[in-house]
Amino acid sequence: MNFMESMGKIFISLGFFLLLLGVIFLFLSKLGNNIPLFRLPGDIYIKRENFAFYFPLTTFLLLSLFLTLIANLILRR
Repeated sequence: MNFMESMGKIFISLGFFLLLLGVIFLFLSKLGNNIPLFRLPGDIYIKRENFAFYFPLTTFLLLSLFLTLIANLILRR
């Protein structure tokens, strides 16, 4: 398999993944905003009178783990 074939397969896989992710987000948006999808325990949220700060630490860690597993499955030889 040459370079162009492998890049083509990666782009097709990425396209299907993004399509699936888009459908999931559209479905979740129909359920309303009561689903704490990205507000996990360990995320930092500070709210003051005129200020709000949100740093999704746990969400970033889980997303990184998930994307690493997906990348390892796709790029495994």
